[in-house]
Amino acid sequence: MGKYSEQELLEAKRSIGSTLSKCEKVLLKLTPGKSQHTLTKRRIAAFQIALELIGRELEG
Repeated sequence: MGKYSEQELLEAKRSIGSTLSKCEKVLLKLTPGKSQHTLTKRRIAAFQIALELIGRELEG
């Protein structure tokens, strides 16, 4: 594993997952085409990528 411990990665994964869930709920209330909607969609994509990369790192 890189410079992060398994415990640090697991905590980051939990925290990002929680934030992702909140963003997904907020996205439903935002108006498509507006800047906040676009920004939230991009954040969701970034969090999904982060979770995938953390998962790969934890797998070895």
